[in-house]
This record gives sequence, C-alpha cells and structure tokens, in this order.
Amino acid sequence: MNRRNFLINGSTVLAGIFVANSPFRIYADHHEEDDHKHGYELPKLRYPLDALEPYIDKRTMEIHYGKHHQGYVNKLNAAVGDDHALSDQTIEDLLRNIDKVPMKIRQSVINSGGGHANHSLFWDTMISGGRELKNGKLAAALQSSFGALDAAKENFLTTAKTHFGSGWAWIVVDENKKLQIYSTKNQDSPLMQGHTPILGLDVWEHAYYLKYQNRRADYIEAWSNVVNWTIVNSNYVNAMKA
Repeated sequence: MNRRNFLINGSTVLAGIFVANSPFRIYADHHEEDDHKHGYELPKLRYPLDALEPYIDKRTMEIHYGKHHQGYVNKLNAAVGDDHALSDQTIEDLLRNIDKVPMKIRQSVINSGGGHANHSLFWDTMISGGRELKNGKLAAALQSSFGALDAAKENFLTTAKTHFGSGWAWIVVDENKKLQIYSTKNQDSPLMQGHTPILGLDVWEHAYYLKYQNRRADYIEAWSNVVNWTIVNSNYVNAMKA
C-alpha cells in the first residue's frame, strides 16, 4: 500500500470482534479472566514481532514492545500498588478520571498509564500489509470534518512530522462526538481530556531510531503502510456509541 492509498482505499469493519463496553478491544478489562487478579498487564500482540517488516523491523519491536511498553506496565503497577480502587479500573477509566488519582502518584500514572494505554492502541492499529479505508462511517466522517480524505491524511502526517520532541499524533473523537487531529507531548493521553483516541502514532525516537535514525518523516511514511484501518474504523464506530 503506497502513501496515496493511506486513507483513500480500504475495507469496512467486522464490528463483533470488539468488547461491547469499550471503544477499544485492547482496553478490555485487564483482569477479566481472573476476578481476583489486580494490576495491569502487557497486552498480547495479534501478530509476530517481524510481521510489520520492512516498515517496522523486528529488533525495534522487540525493544519497543518487550522493554519500553513492559516498563510502563511495571511502573504503573508500582505506582498504584495495592490500591484496588485504582488497580481494578481499566486503563481507560483510570486516565479519564485522572483528577481522582492521588496527587502523590498522579504524574507517575500519567506517564506510565499513558504509556500503557497509548502503546496498547498503537499495536492494535497495525497489521502486516495494512488494511485500507474506502468507505464506511469513519471515511464519511473524515471527509465531512476535513473536506477530503487526502486533506485528513496530510493533516495527520504533518501533525506527526512537525511535533516537537517526544510524543504522539492522534485522531480522536472529542466530547462533542467530532473528529480532531492533534499531538500530545510525552505519554499524555487524549483520554485525560475526555477524548477517545481511535488512532495514535508514536513519534518518540525509540519507536524508529534503530532503523530510521533521525529520519522521522521516513518512519512516518513507512508506518502508513501498516495501518489497520479496519480496526481504526471500528474504534470510531464504538467511540460514537459510547
């Protein structure tokens, strides 16, 4: 899939594969299989570590997923400790209610909880070969919000390329059920603003430096070949229902 097809072509959604009460399958209750288990866990990938090559290499995935993301999970669990009122929440609910998190651990939860939520969505919206977006509710909404799919694409890619320092580029559904494209610093999550992210692109250097060094723009263009727009479209549909 080339850059021109990044947003223009695609497929519709199989809606039944998602958790009914969450906009994101990956944000499902982190202890649903064991009611006595507390804390957060590294989500399982739906594809092998080398599945995104040549665009995202296996070694980067090993470090990014296995070390960076695991590190966020470990630090989040350390921050919430034995406070089951916090650790029993989904990561989505925890971040949406960040003002209720005790001040002494709030920044740690923002950093590590945001890192966990952001990466969980990131992995889930990629797939080998990508999945395209021709029609469906998200395609119509992007056209309505940005005038054309090409315009939405350029807006998102430019947002990612021009973000200063570490952070993320996002497509979100805001509190008024409207689409927005913007970036956030570090591991800040749109969930803390009451927004529902449906697509996120990691522009921290650890996401691309092994393969692309300082060529962030090359990484962003390469990433566009593995976007799973079927999942993004489904995220949008679920966010609109929430």
